[in-house]
Amino acid sequence: MQPKRFLDLLTQHQAADAAESQMLAQTILFVENNFNCFDRQLQIGHITGSAWVVNPSRTHALLMHHRKLGRWFQPGGHADGLPDVLKVALQEAHEETGLTQIRAVSDAIFDVDVHQIPANAKEPAHLHYDIRFLVEADPAEKLIINSESKDLLWVRLGDVAQYNGDESMARMVQKTLSLPKNA
Repeated sequence: MQPKRFLDLLTQHQAADAAESQMLAQTILFVENNFNCFDRQLQIGHITGSAWVVNPSRTHALLMHHRKLGRWFQPGGHADGLPDVLKVALQEAHEETGLTQIRAVSDAIFDVDVHQIPANAKEPAHLHYDIRFLVEADPAEKLIINSESKDLLWVRLGDVAQYNGDESMARMVQKTLSLPKNA
């Protein structure tokens, strides 16, 4: 299950910095060498899809406080065998936030990140090859917290680091700030 379309999306993506460039190369190699890269049962790691949800004026991002990890992140999750990672990101955004009026700004990849997931009772430590898409939503729409999160919050882009100071979050904030308002 190595869809050419997904590899094309990866190879077309322009990394923002050296760290993302290295993770992009690592992700391409992972996909090329693991036909089941979208499958959660692949214990070394798997592809995940995330939605970097911003308001239409791109001044705020929607963060969720992850119940298991105890940290603030963008909505996202496992592909569970589905190679359409944009669809995964949109589904996860809906499931984890309750938003119904969400739209992908583009079908192009917005950001790529590879990060370690700690071992838990069900899985050994493994890598998430996270493919992130830029998504817009109306902050006036009612949010619904589900079992995966403790809270949901629209956060001003300049304040995201107070909730999650990871390099990848800062990179997505910077990318958002550098976008034209109607991109």
